[in-house]
Amino acid sequence: MEERPEYFRCRPIGLILSHMQSYTIGQAARLLGVSPDTARRWADAGRVATHRDEGGRRLIDGRDLAAFSVEIAQSGGVAEGDVPYTSARNAFPGIVTAVKLGDVAAQVEIQAGPHRLVSLLTREAVEELGLEVGVEATARVKSTSVHIDRA
Repeated sequence: MEERPEYFRCRPIGLILSHMQSYTIGQAARLLGVSPDTARRWADAGRVATHRDEGGRRLIDGRDLAAFSVEIAQSGGVAEGDVPYTSARNAFPGIVTAVKLGDVAAQVEIQAGPHRLVSLLTREAVEELGLEVGVEATARVKSTSVHIDRA
């Protein structure tokens, strides 16, 4: 059996084993769309709580990172110089910030840098994927129809 990294903590939820993930400063920076130096400065200033693992690495709890990512997005995002230039195409890596479960359907919100994405999917899919607040996830957008008009 493959051994999980130290920054994973497991806890049972019903029939599902959930992994509450912690993130390194570098991982958090990537999810927030900023440089590791910016994420480190935010941690040093106490804007986001950190703890250390056995190896001395600073880690951010997934739930804390999810709340912080929403706070950053609602405050207008990060300074323009901190946003990387990228061609994201149709993949939006981010962190789950909310999960609303119904009897059959579910709504999942992902904060991907300055972008908030909301997806409706089955409750079964949410449970199978282990989606909960603080978990890293990627939203992929596919258009089934694209229209082009000529001027």
